[in-house]
Formats: sequence, C-alpha cells, structure tokens
Amino acid sequence: MWVTTATSPTSSSFGSYNLSSSYASSSGSTRSMLQVPRIRMNIGNRSTMISTTPMLTKLQNDCATPVPLLRHVADSMADDMRAGLAVDGGSDLKMILTYVHSLPTGNEKGLFYALDLGGTNFRVLRVQLGGKQDRVIATESDQVSIPQELMFGTSEELFDFIASSLEKFAEKEGGKFSLPQGRKREIGFTFSFPVKQTSIDSGILMKWTKGFAVSGTAGRDVVVCLNEAMERRGLDMRVSALVNDTVGTLAGARYWDDDVVVAVILGTGTNACYVERAYAIPKLGGQMSSSGKMIINTEWGAFSNGLPLTEFDNDMDAASINPGEQIFEKTISGMYLGEIARRVLLKMAEEEDLFGKSIPEKLSTPFVLRTPDLCKMQQDGSDDLQDVGSILYDTTGVESNLNARNTVIDVCDTIVKRGGRLAGAGIVGILQKLEDETKGSIFGKRTVVAMDGGLYENYPQYRDYLQGGVIDLLGNEISKNIVIEHSKDGSGIGAALLAATNSMYGHE
Repeated sequence: MWVTTATSPTSSSFGSYNLSSSYASSSGSTRSMLQVPRIRMNIGNRSTMISTTPMLTKLQNDCATPVPLLRHVADSMADDMRAGLAVDGGSDLKMILTYVHSLPTGNEKGLFYALDLGGTNFRVLRVQLGGKQDRVIATESDQVSIPQELMFGTSEELFDFIASSLEKFAEKEGGKFSLPQGRKREIGFTFSFPVKQTSIDSGILMKWTKGFAVSGTAGRDVVVCLNEAMERRGLDMRVSALVNDTVGTLAGARYWDDDVVVAVILGTGTNACYVERAYAIPKLGGQMSSSGKMIINTEWGAFSNGLPLTEFDNDMDAASINPGEQIFEKTISGMYLGEIARRVLLKMAEEEDLFGKSIPEKLSTPFVLRTPDLCKMQQDGSDDLQDVGSILYDTTGVESNLNARNTVIDVCDTIVKRGGRLAGAGIVGILQKLEDETKGSIFGKRTVVAMDGGLYENYPQYRDYLQGGVIDLLGNEISKNIVIEHSKDGSGIGAALLAATNSMYGHE
C-alpha cells in the first residue's frame, strides 16, 4: 500500500459529520485497491451466488470510473481551479480567498474557543495551548444536534441556538483551562458553507448548502450574525477567526506536520482547501500576503465536469432544494450516497421484483436509507447476510431473500466505489495543479493530504476506493510520497489555533 493512511495526534472528535454512533467500527489498516479490487470478495465465496440483473449491469456501467475518466476529472478539476483563481465566477469552483496567510507554528499560548457549524451537528470546543514545549495542554468539547426545524428556520433562530449552546459550554469552564485577567475569550468560528471572506474575521454568506435553507442570512456577514446573537445573551466573546471546516482541518493538521498542503472533508458534505502561492492568484489584484501564500477554499462540491452520472443522480438532483448545483457533492458525499442507492433499489423493486411483488411504502420515502446503513450492510460477513436483511427491513420495510441481499450489496458497492474513486481524482487534480506550477515540490517529496469527516473515517470501503483512485492515477512510485492522513478533530482544533494565530493579544 503506497498511499499511506496515518492519524494526527489530535484526539478529540470535532468533525462536521459524526457517524460513529451509526457506522460499524473499522480498523485503522487499509489495503490498496490494486490488491483488493472489490472489498466484499473477502467475505466467503458468496459472490458465486450473485445473479446480475440488467438494471444492475447498467448501473455498474454508468457508474464506472476507469482511469481515463478519472484522469479527465482530475485535469478538469485543475483547470477549473485556475479559472476560479483568475476571476470570481471564472468556473464552477468559487476558489474563495480565506485571508489565512499564516498557519499555526506551535508558539501559540492561552485559552481559545472554537465553534463548528457545518452539518447535522453543532460543536463547541475549548483548548488550552502551552507553546512549543507543551503544545495542546487540554481540550474539551460538546456536541449538540441541530434541530431539523432550525435548518429551515430564520437566521436569528439558528444563531440564537448557537450562542445559547456556547454560553452553556463556557459556564462549565474550569480545571486546566484559565484565561489571563482582563482578556476576552476569543473564538475560532468554523462555518462550513460558501462564504465570501472579506477579512480573517468577517465573511458574507453566499448560499446555504448541505440541506440547510435558513432565511435572512444570505448576503449578510455571518460573524455579525453570531456577534448579535451573543450580545442578545450578554455573552462577552470575540470572533478572531472565521474559517471553513476544511481550512480548520488544514491548520490543525499543519500544527503537527509541516508537510500538510491539502485538507479534504468527506462527511455530510464535502470540500477541499489547499495552500496556494500568492503569485498564482490573479484575482488577488496585487493585494499583499504577509507570507507570500494563502489558503484557498475551493468549494469543490460545486464541481461538475465529466462526472459519470445516472438517471438516479439526475432525478435526485431535480428533487433537491438546489437542483443543478453541488453535483460533485451529490455524487461523493455522505448525505447523498444512501439516497442514490434507495432510488436504485426502488426501481429494481418496481421493474425487476427485487423484493417480490409487494413494495412497502417506506421504500418510496426520500432519504429513509442513509449512508451509515450502506456502510453497516457492507460490513456484514455472514453467509446469509442477516444484518443486511435486518437493516433493509428496519429502514425500508422490505422483506428480502439472500439473492436480493446480494444485489443490494452490489448496488451499495457500485455507488460507494464511484464516490470514493471520484473523490480520489479530485485530490489528484489539486496536487497536479500545484505540481505543474512548482516542479517537484509536490510529487518529489513527502506531501500530506489531511482528511476529516465521518464518511472517510468510518466507511472502510469508501476509504479504500479513494486511495485506489489516487494510486491508479499517480502510479506506485509517485504515490509513495503522498500521505493521506486522517486528521481527526482537525477542524475544531484548527479553528482554535487560527483564533490564537490571529489573537488581538498577539503571542504574549
């Protein structure tokens, strides 16, 4: 296995998509997809019993990701990056300027908070930093599920909920956490939606994604929205850094490893960011960067060039709250894989009697089958696929025989394989873009891609397919230098670290 999977020293969970309670646990080891082209082949000799249906064959053909297709996706990703860096609106990729010029060095000291709004869960975190010698002295975090109604409510309701959660968390501060007298508590605000950043501590929401449709926020500065909510509660805190979860992940991973240049989130939604050289950002318009570099937030979920889409993808997109948008995200991220599979199984049930003559109404319910369900089914190693049958019955109400369960596993594997390999092609596109402009600085030495998010962390088949796609595109020799590192809690620690880096008190 040339593409290496490692785990950063950060230990507490602060990702935007926490599936650990739903996913089956997975070991830390991974294997090259060159060695294991289909994960489920490891499970007995069950494949000999699988009967391929015409619809399954068509699905597998439509979702196929041969190397030439992956190469086209990677090249298109790099081209769209360049176009988006040249001018706003130059491509599907926003290539948002983050105004993060400097990354944590390890010298940071003091108590800092982080807020993370980026998916179905909201998290609050505090960290006590001790400088080069002590690094992270202590961390604490809480997680709160965001009520469904707030995802479709008003801006004031959502931010009041965030401020209330922060207030309750701050009241429990103690032990190893201490703030010097006379200082305000400073916050790194991880806000993982498309924002046009205007400075390190301000940014205008461009639009909601990931199933959110909150009214009254688009076009407003989200830091102002949070500050107003904190003022309404009498909470004396200051946002000193507004960051995307990918930017936070990059900062958190870079704190421990100087070779990190790219960060990717694969959870409910997906995004990627990377360290760009200022001279390669024409739309900076001559603005100075103190370090000669800046982190760029790609918003790669909006990418759409050359993707192998099916009728099920198109139908799901048409029924979504943002049709025609976020196509890459809808193809590779955790919010959508289960729904794509459900739509496939429903049509198989209707046209091929996959589950017999009776089709439960629940199978027609959008999003009733979730990505964690696919994952658990793919971990079923029993001869009769009893877990698969139970999950299908519990989630959709269908009764299934062994042949149907095998077909279900094949559908899951097909959707997950496409998603993982396309994600790998996207990563290669970013690395290739940097390599083309700085010969040897990426592929000629150890280069780390920091990964966070529940989909990547908890779905071993997806993880292996992603790594297999990277290897297929780069080859074994170059892949030896590419480390795909799981940076658990990267976005939380990273946001707090960036709050420290940009503290109003400097590094006293």
